[in-house]
Amino acid sequence: SCTATAEVNGQTGVEMEALTAVQVALLTIYDMCKAVDRGMTITDVKLLEKHGGKSGSFVAPN
Repeated sequence: SCTATAEVNGQTGVEMEALTAVQVALLTIYDMCKAVDRGMTITDVKLLEKHGGKSGSFVAPN
C-alpha cells in the first residue's frame, strides 16, 4: 500500500501530483524487486480524497 498527500495554498487542485507521487513510489519498488518477480503488477491506483479547488471536495466511495 502506498499513499501520497499533497497540499497547496491556491485555487488549483494537486491530485495529479499526488497520483504521480504514488506511481513513482510504486515504480521504484517494482525496480528494486524485479529481480525476484518480473510479473508484479501495479493496480488500483486511485484518488481517495480531495478537498478544495474549483470542483470542491471528493471522497471515494468504499
